[in-house]
Amino acid sequence: MRLPPSTLTLPSSPQQSQPSMARRYAAVRAATEALARPLSAEDCCAQSMPDASPVKWHLAHTSWFFETFVLEAHESGFRAFDPAFRVLFNSYYHGVGRQHPRPQRGLITRPDLATVRAYRAGVDARMQQLLSQPEVPGDVLALVELGLQHEQQHQELILTDVKHLLWCNPLWPAYQGTAAAVVAEAIAAQDTAWRRLEGGLAQIGHDGEGFAFDNETPRHTVFLQPFEIATRPVTNAQYLAFVQAGGYREPAHWLAEGWDWRRAQGLEHPIYWRGDGECGQGGGPGGWSEFTLTGERPLHPAQPVVHLSYYEADAFARWAGARLPTEAEWEVAAAACAGPAGCVDHPADADVLDDGGRLHPRPAAPAVGADPFQPMGGEVWEWTQSSYAPYPGFAPAPGAVGEYNGKFMVNQYVLRGGSCATPPGHVRASYRNFFPATARWQFTGLRLARDAR
Repeated sequence: MRLPPSTLTLPSSPQQSQPSMARRYAAVRAATEALARPLSAEDCCAQSMPDASPVKWHLAHTSWFFETFVLEAHESGFRAFDPAFRVLFNSYYHGVGRQHPRPQRGLITRPDLATVRAYRAGVDARMQQLLSQPEVPGDVLALVELGLQHEQQHQELILTDVKHLLWCNPLWPAYQGTAAAVVAEAIAAQDTAWRRLEGGLAQIGHDGEGFAFDNETPRHTVFLQPFEIATRPVTNAQYLAFVQAGGYREPAHWLAEGWDWRRAQGLEHPIYWRGDGECGQGGGPGGWSEFTLTGERPLHPAQPVVHLSYYEADAFARWAGARLPTEAEWEVAAAACAGPAGCVDHPADADVLDDGGRLHPRPAAPAVGADPFQPMGGEVWEWTQSSYAPYPGFAPAPGAVGEYNGKFMVNQYVLRGGSCATPPGHVRASYRNFFPATARWQFTGLRLARDAR
């Protein structure tokens, strides 16, 4: 997921009215503030690595988007809150000027957090005034919707960036609450059940209903050979078996570049795991534990394994005698099970945010009936073997807002499905997330696939 996406595909359903857009704007902006509430000013300023950003930067950048792309063009008598913010909080929009280097965002100690919050409040008041005008053109409402979708993507990044930041602290402090026992019936963690799909001609890509980013279009026809796909994502227990079998020490399972990366990093297990003999409480299978946003907890065998790089996911799939699905296979399988379930609240999940979001993937439910297939989406982003590339007929939009997607379609892989931290409206069958092969701080896991037998 890179931010923001390049342009908006206008929904074919009726556009939201100004009052409903104003309410939606207020709700999305409040949800971002709620995510920052458990954090100190020091938490909000720190940057744990170049790929992550400080929470203060996220708070400012999402406001910068509305000030730069909406207010500057459509507010009467526009004046910038602070002209310096145009550079400080620009991500990678060359069309609107220079950007502060991404790896140095943690050095922006000034403006302080209080000033950034005043900036947000000022932008919000001006946006609400704009949305309260007698008539707001449809293209402006579409741009506001794009800004809200962009901010929701940053909400997920706030959680993943904060998790990495707190993991870097030797105390392993919790973002919110305390680690609680997972209340869910364990599945047979070592068994993989499969569903066969016959392949043939299929349509993938956004179908035109509702919002979509431009990289989800145009909808087009693909041909698939018959294949099988696992009914659930790979679990902690399954991945632990790979670790304990020496999977991180056997180059035969790894792509050459992945093996070199693993050796250079000295990796022996997923990023947030601690094994028996390492510092930590342990308590899971074989003394293993993992760091979560609610602190350290015993490794739960039935929960989806999470925070894997593409290299790790691919190595596990090879070790398991399977492969990663293509993104077309994944989307066709999602359509076959009535689409992704979405990131929904779960009464048995103790890790629940005030706004209904969740802080960790939950175990798959036991199969019900003859068909063991689980709804796809909303627990972990699932790596596919597909390189992130344009669909046939794709063309980036003109102008600064159209800079993003097209120019990043190289050296990245597609993920599908959404995670526990993904806002509900972003979990859909056609959504194309993408990261480089080494990325592992996002809520990324995998689902196995294989050629039909």
